[in-house]
Amino acid sequence: MKKVLRNNRSKGRKVQNKGAISIVAVFVGTFFLTITIGALVLAGMAYGGNDDSDGSETSEEPVKRITFSEKITDSDGDQAADGEDTLDAGDADLEAETGVDAGEENSEDASVSEGEITDDTVEGETYISGAKWEYSIQTANPDCMRLAFAGDILFDPGYAIMNSIRQKGGVEGVFGSGLLADMRNADVMVVNNEFPYSNRGVPTEGKTFTFRADPSSANLLNDMGVDVATIANNHTYDYGESALLDTLDALDNAGVARIGAGANIEEASNPVYYNAENGLKVAIIAATEIERLDNPDTKGATENSPGVFRCLDISRLQSRIREAKAEGAFVIVCIHWGTENQEEIDWWQQKQGPEIVEAGADLIVGGHPHILQKIGYIGSVPVVYSLGNYLFNSKTLDTGLLQVEVHNDHSMNLRFVPAIQSGCTVYEATDVEKARILQHLRDISPGVSIDEDGNIQ
Repeated sequence: MKKVLRNNRSKGRKVQNKGAISIVAVFVGTFFLTITIGALVLAGMAYGGNDDSDGSETSEEPVKRITFSEKITDSDGDQAADGEDTLDAGDADLEAETGVDAGEENSEDASVSEGEITDDTVEGETYISGAKWEYSIQTANPDCMRLAFAGDILFDPGYAIMNSIRQKGGVEGVFGSGLLADMRNADVMVVNNEFPYSNRGVPTEGKTFTFRADPSSANLLNDMGVDVATIANNHTYDYGESALLDTLDALDNAGVARIGAGANIEEASNPVYYNAENGLKVAIIAATEIERLDNPDTKGATENSPGVFRCLDISRLQSRIREAKAEGAFVIVCIHWGTENQEEIDWWQQKQGPEIVEAGADLIVGGHPHILQKIGYIGSVPVVYSLGNYLFNSKTLDTGLLQVEVHNDHSMNLRFVPAIQSGCTVYEATDVEKARILQHLRDISPGVSIDEDGNIQ
């Protein structure tokens, strides 16, 4: 998919170049005209050079983003403020260096359907109209699709996690081997990407913690086996519009599907679809109801401006769920909600959970509180209210990997794999620690059965 889109952008530029050559050829007739044209060209160059945001000159228009429903141009980003935040979110381990090992691209065949990839180019822009992301995959088991979900991750080089990844030689040094195998072996692996990928923009004024990672570090997701990054959260817009647009490009370039933010509300609210060879279709939608203000720090996408998919007004989320159900999809909603560091679910979770289920969701997976919250059912629909942190800071916290098997008849099996985040690593809990975490989940999840292997009923 991305190769086709990039070729379209290149084609647009080549057409412009050919046009310029033809114009010159027409006027190469006489010495007088040649001298005149040369003078005009030199004058035009002196007057019309484009300045990048860093003050350097460039001879062509910057490549424009490819978006879902309309043309969107890149914004000129301000230079980042010197230095990084020096307080870890919960600890004081610091490191300002990056060390990223490039990973391989995901192997799923991606396509864009229900929309046309146009060859039409206006001033170098190529765009898609009315498109959706859809992937065809071959599942390991022909009878089901196996998905896995994890909580918050952070690759900001000014915080402890990225230093740990660099010092330990990549993701193999910070993940337990069992967890990493589970992530890589899932047909579809999903994480909450709690930061933008960009070197542009400035931190949101007045915000306590603002995160940002170099775009190249998106390749770490490939090393982890990640297929989908949810970016509907309260840190995706930490460095403004230009950084958000860079994030979309970084994830696209890494071959990782991204949901929950976009160049406009059509793109931000769009599900990602996975189609198995046996005909099973799974849709994943991401939205956020955090920052319950009229003018939040994290800007919501609009019809013609970038941002996240906000669902404080839940009507658009419900509409997206119904659209996916109408296509015969098993629908999973990943929602950023709840109160940070609070184990009890809050009243917005209590309000919106039933509204999401009423629209037709088959599973709800939540995040934002940074700790585990209960597992429950609304009718027959499982709700995992918060998966907590996964690889976010150096604090010692209970966490885990949610494994979901979706069968052809849309029945499902759920399993929670207990894990511990500690010292900038995350590893599968065993023996006493495994039993302790599972018992804690039972204690806070009345009416839900969780056996000694983490199977949920």
